[in-house]
Amino acid sequence: MKNFHIFDGDVTSPKGFQASGVHIGIKKKKKDMALIVSDVLAEGAGVFTRNQVCAAPVLISKENIKKGKVQAIIINSGNANACTGKEGHKNALKMLELTAEELKLSSENVLVASTGVIGVPLPMDIVERGIKNAAKALSYGGGIAAAEGILTTDTGTKKIGVEVEIDGKKVTIGGIAKGSGMIHPNMATMLAFITTDAKIEGGFLQSLLKNTVDKTYNMITVDGDTSTNDSVCMMANGLADNNILQEAHPEIEKFKEAFHYVNEYLAKTIVRDGEGATKFLEVEVVNSKTFEDGKAIVKSILNSNLVKTAFFGEDGNWGRIMCSIGYADSAIEVEKVEIYLGDEKKTIKIVEKGEGTKFTEEEIGEVLKEKELKVVVDLKMGNEKARGWGCDLSYDYVKINGAYRT
Repeated sequence: MKNFHIFDGDVTSPKGFQASGVHIGIKKKKKDMALIVSDVLAEGAGVFTRNQVCAAPVLISKENIKKGKVQAIIINSGNANACTGKEGHKNALKMLELTAEELKLSSENVLVASTGVIGVPLPMDIVERGIKNAAKALSYGGGIAAAEGILTTDTGTKKIGVEVEIDGKKVTIGGIAKGSGMIHPNMATMLAFITTDAKIEGGFLQSLLKNTVDKTYNMITVDGDTSTNDSVCMMANGLADNNILQEAHPEIEKFKEAFHYVNEYLAKTIVRDGEGATKFLEVEVVNSKTFEDGKAIVKSILNSNLVKTAFFGEDGNWGRIMCSIGYADSAIEVEKVEIYLGDEKKTIKIVEKGEGTKFTEEEIGEVLKEKELKVVVDLKMGNEKARGWGCDLSYDYVKINGAYRT
């Protein structure tokens, strides 16, 4: 029984948030700029890519988030503004300044994000006009347009809303995300923006976001590529007027549960939209010695191209899963390993004591036809567990990425 209500929401669902999404001309037709604004100065938090090749907007937003206060986020799609040198840094700063000027805010309370092709300078004449248009288009119902404005190769918008009662007040959390390819644990070419009207202590918010990212966005993979632009950014404006949330709050677990749901939902939606994907895969490792051991094995299985292509071909080659467990650099005892494969209707034990079981090709073939599959690995070595999500690797993935710029 969930302690919160799930609905079809977005970043304008919480009180006091406006947003817009507009087409400015970076892309030929589709919306390519989004703006999210709080009516009041909000507590801000952010987690960013671990790629050493960091896009200019990431570097600038990393600095601004240290101040802990955010009121607006400006995002463009179609151009990553990455590997663009001093000009790229100057252009990202200019985006902040132009946004702050239009909204009459301080530029230190604005974050910037970009996604798209790497290595191409931003067309700043288009961007400047676009920021003005995005500011004019702001509305309390603009969350859907903003969700459209951040997309690249995505096939559809990714958005969610939840409501939870805290201190007798209705607290709302909303989110939008983008991501389809270049997705790998430690985040990837993915952006996520979360808003809430909860009143929450700033340091606690940053800690909560980081811990949640580690168990959601950092547990997904499409293709093993970690991008230059990953960003998860958040604003909490306090307009729900609950008592301030921090670790000692008597209802903090309710909020944490709702917050985790929003981010896990968005993370899984990114994987479901993986470029060329035909299967959604969940991998859970149970009874590992440590969480880190389990996490490493989850990632190893989901990132194995041999495993991913076997699922695409609906081939029950359990040896590929065992192999990927073995090179995960985690503590295992092969003779104890059990592996289960299934869907919501049927589960088959395919490995026992490190060896294949006597399942038939017909049995495994029926299961592998399903679009959503789960692998459970029981290490029988401890009490920890980890869970992650990925997809198969198809012919279409190569087609999409072989012609990405054209």
